[in-house]
Amino acid sequence: MGSAEDERCVYKDPNAAIEDRVNDLLSRMTLQEKVGQMTQIERRVATPSVLSGLSIGSVLSGGGSGPLGVAESASSEQALLSDWTDMVDGFQKAALESRLGIPLIYGIDAVHGNNNIYGATIFPHNIGLGATRDGELVRRIGVATALEVRASGIPYTFAPCVAVLKDPRWGRSYESYSEDTDIVKKMTAIVTGLQGQPPQGHPKGYPFVAGRNNVIACAKHFVGDGGTERGVNEGNTVTSYEDLERIHMAPYLDCISQGVCTVMASYSSWNGRRLHTDYFLLTEVLKNKLGFKGFVISDWEGLDRLSQPHGSNYRQSISLAVNAGIDMIMVPFRHEQFAEDLIALAESGEVPISRIDDAVQRILRVKFVSGLFEHPFSDRSLLQIVGCKSHRELAREAVRKSLVLLKNGKEPMKPFLPLDKNAKKILVAGSHADDLGYQCGGWTVAWHGSSGRITIGTTILDAIKEAVGGNTEVIYEQNPSPSTLASHDYTFAIVAVGEGPYAETLGDNAELAIPFNGTDVIKSVAERIPTLVVVVSGRPLVIEPHVLEKIDALVAAWLPGSEGTGITDVVFGDYDFEGQLPVSWFRTVEQLPMDHKANSYDPLFPLGFGLKCKKEA
Repeated sequence: MGSAEDERCVYKDPNAAIEDRVNDLLSRMTLQEKVGQMTQIERRVATPSVLSGLSIGSVLSGGGSGPLGVAESASSEQALLSDWTDMVDGFQKAALESRLGIPLIYGIDAVHGNNNIYGATIFPHNIGLGATRDGELVRRIGVATALEVRASGIPYTFAPCVAVLKDPRWGRSYESYSEDTDIVKKMTAIVTGLQGQPPQGHPKGYPFVAGRNNVIACAKHFVGDGGTERGVNEGNTVTSYEDLERIHMAPYLDCISQGVCTVMASYSSWNGRRLHTDYFLLTEVLKNKLGFKGFVISDWEGLDRLSQPHGSNYRQSISLAVNAGIDMIMVPFRHEQFAEDLIALAESGEVPISRIDDAVQRILRVKFVSGLFEHPFSDRSLLQIVGCKSHRELAREAVRKSLVLLKNGKEPMKPFLPLDKNAKKILVAGSHADDLGYQCGGWTVAWHGSSGRITIGTTILDAIKEAVGGNTEVIYEQNPSPSTLASHDYTFAIVAVGEGPYAETLGDNAELAIPFNGTDVIKSVAERIPTLVVVVSGRPLVIEPHVLEKIDALVAAWLPGSEGTGITDVVFGDYDFEGQLPVSWFRTVEQLPMDHKANSYDPLFPLGFGLKCKKEA
């Protein structure tokens, strides 16, 4: 009986055409099962009865949410990699026990490596990768990230962010590759790294995943999230459709041409219209004009945000969003009410069954394309690859290539860098010299990140000690005392300052001053000792002219991640500087937003600026 039934189940036949499998499975589904497939819930509410009983389509980990709970600080107990695979496989087992046995998609924000996992390789955040201008490097980072994500049993990452950054006051600036659309377009090569290379002749807009070592990618946040007024997160982007298309939408065409499987709608608005309810942009443009055949997913509690400011109720929000073209809803906790309301909307005709069917077809298409029906569980042979030497070497290479040299010497003919590895005595100072968490930034273990030894890696201080000769005395004080500074026998000082970790709205910043008294530390050291300043930040920060005059060399290191040795590789001269500014470095915040094509453009350092530091023969 069972085998005869299986023979009639086209959707269970791995050799059948994907569209035939999609349509066969769709024809067997009840309305409740269809709504279940459109529902993505947080792992904390993903009980076996919910997953199997409601045929839930997807589960996610919110920022910092893992097998042992939600990471709040570096002191949180760390989940082992096997805890992740056990958890995800357990959820999958429950999903497969539903009536039709449809596997779920587990999603996570692996935005600079598999950053939720303790011990994973943490690559530079996107703004640093934009400084490399190296699309092939970014593709290789995608390959490595996909392997480390798959090793944890997870087939889906909410990456890449392809926002075009127009105002560094935005709290997600570091998630953007550049203020220049062409640079962002080049960096979309990470999609091919994550998902694999589509074969010649692959249908345009059709989703693609090469195999079990690849993951489902997500281009986000559609569209214009980097262009909001004053850089306000989730704010309003005021621009013509022509400029929206030319500046902000263009990178999505590159993602779609690479077979990107999913696109996430933005919290932000376009000329006052909320993206989560914009039928024109989500359906007429993204799906119809651009030919996107994967699924559109909402952002975290995106429907709740719709219902709160406008006074509309949750059911109306569901109707607006689903009819606009959102296919999968990141609920993440209100799954029962969401299901009840969407079923009622479908039964009343307010949300047409054809719209429900289109959403479910898109979700099932991605599930079949990604091989989840054939291989729903984790591949534990990948466990040893997380944080492996080759991936850390790749991250180190990315750090080297991302560094931008902004100043080298107080006089043009007297370069300060490279530094001497055999110096007798050096001073290392600043809030970021020995803080791995600050180096990695937000979206690292915890949602907003945190300070300290939050994962496995090498701080700048670690790297300096490793780089210099055994005869060099390294003195480290975060805030050097007057007595420390009074010593006259330092060859030079390295001061690392920058931003503390943040994510999203909490990162919005109208001042952009160097925090932790960074400017004072720079001045106190540079007035007495020849000084290299390394700025560790997710965006340009204010550097006062009198401070810039005092220091001997200035390097923008962005948020380099776990491999601090990439910094010392370059400042001590083993490699030359290659990075170019991916964004304009403003003089004052009053200049913001800046347009590098405007006649009034007057930055401290322009887009594309970056000095070389050739070693003497």
